[in-house]
Amino acid sequence: MKWISKQSPENKKIEQLSFELGIDKTLSKLLVMRGIDDFEKAKKFFRPTLNDLHDPFLMKDMQKAVDRILLAIQKEEAILIYGDYDVDGTTAVSLVYSYLREFYPKVATYIPDRYEEGYGISFQGIDFASDNEITLIIALDCGIKAIDKVLYAKEKGIDFIICDHHRPGETIPAAAAVLDPKRTDCPYPYDELCGCGVGFKLIQALQFARGLAQKALYEYLDLVAIAIAADIVPVTGENRILATYGLKMINENPRPGIEAMLKSSTKSHYTITDLVFTLAPRINAAGRMKHGRYAVEILTERNIDKAQKYAEVIEINNQDRRAVEQEIEKEALAQIIELQEENQFSTVVYAEHWHKGVIGIVASRLIENYYRPTLVFTSSNGKLAASARSVSGFDVYNALEECAEFIEQFGGHKYAAGLTLLPENYDHFKRKFEEVVKNSIPETSLEPQILVDSEIDLTEITPKFYRVLKQFGPFGPMNMKPVFLTTGLRDNGYGRKVGADEKHLKVNVIGGGEGQTYGAIGFGLGHKYPVICSGKPFDAVFTIEENHFNGQVSLQLNLKDICAEDLS
Repeated sequence: MKWISKQSPENKKIEQLSFELGIDKTLSKLLVMRGIDDFEKAKKFFRPTLNDLHDPFLMKDMQKAVDRILLAIQKEEAILIYGDYDVDGTTAVSLVYSYLREFYPKVATYIPDRYEEGYGISFQGIDFASDNEITLIIALDCGIKAIDKVLYAKEKGIDFIICDHHRPGETIPAAAAVLDPKRTDCPYPYDELCGCGVGFKLIQALQFARGLAQKALYEYLDLVAIAIAADIVPVTGENRILATYGLKMINENPRPGIEAMLKSSTKSHYTITDLVFTLAPRINAAGRMKHGRYAVEILTERNIDKAQKYAEVIEINNQDRRAVEQEIEKEALAQIIELQEENQFSTVVYAEHWHKGVIGIVASRLIENYYRPTLVFTSSNGKLAASARSVSGFDVYNALEECAEFIEQFGGHKYAAGLTLLPENYDHFKRKFEEVVKNSIPETSLEPQILVDSEIDLTEITPKFYRVLKQFGPFGPMNMKPVFLTTGLRDNGYGRKVGADEKHLKVNVIGGGEGQTYGAIGFGLGHKYPVICSGKPFDAVFTIEENHFNGQVSLQLNLKDICAEDLS
């Protein structure tokens, strides 16, 4: 890994903020690097409040959406809440459905089958609505490119309200309302909401229109926090406020489904990272291995005993998902070697039998082995479907746009996307994608990097320092845990490889003029053991965290990498 130090801001700004806040200069530097350079900005950062959420009616078409829903309720129309099968989609459906059913009975949910219908709005889903005399569909986390589907629904007397956050195409669907902060004609001040976040803005607007207190909506923010974590959206601005209060709900008063899924966990406090690695995979497993409707069932269930039964089934799905994912990853790695493609600028692999539900996870895993934009294809309903994942600094969505001549359909974000194409276009696409990546990927994106926020001496890491640092959270994209660099460290002699396969590193590091000692863990750094056992000084990049063990809480360093000048 390449260590890159971030550019330090002006000393004058750092010193001024340090004085105003009465905090360590290193902490002040970290704040200024995040654009927080005066007392008022710091106050908003450290004390996020729901009063700072934007007016939902600033979003293009929000008034139209609210008027159409209230008209449907007045005319006693049946409403269908339709969403994608991933975490963002299922949490969004659970949120809007839970809100509406509190005061309106004629509301149902629909999650498309990943394998029969594919991503987004389907003709089958519209036919389901028509067969059940549903005249309004609220689509969440999908629909921004469903031009033909919306027209098909209109022919059947069905209106659509689209709540999406993906990039629109050149044409906006002719729906009753299209809520998407990424619309070029949308004046909403924050465009990084996830699909569930857009759903929350919709119910916030409905609550305003009904003349009811906004406080009643706070119970839904647990779902928004999970979606923010799972969809890897920036934890800045409005997302940071929503995530802060959503995590508060999860930690203090979790809904039955969340409580049931967390029952086997030993943690007493959950962060965004915990949601990514604990809750999100379980919610996703339902849609990946069985059907996304199971995720909606557990997230909307009010009875803890029923929720526990759902959780047991989902846990089995999650274990199955892991086994399938590991097998596909093994086959994909073998394919790359067999085709002698280790040195290409992109990774594109395909096998018709690979499970469509886990190819996105496998793509992420392949990036850990070969650091480059990656697509994993499988067969699906006579076509090839792929999940794309990218590396830092490379926009895979833009790259796919340049390959559009060979693609049937695609959508997504800068770092994650999905697409389908005809089997006869696979080789053409693969060559074109490699060409596009080769000609456009920045050199800095060709190797994994660790961005270092600040160099620090171990003596600076005090309980007070960590108490302030902890309030920088919740951490996530664009507000990551600060990464520190310390040089001239030594192992106290008890460093060792740990874990069943000895993949990890456990060490007590000594550094600083006063010989300060801290425990440290390096996940996946077992191969660096020779660096620490040589007896020579080494440098380390790390984050700081709390270690809970046997009822005791201590600070420890979470090592990201270590190196010594005279060792490779």
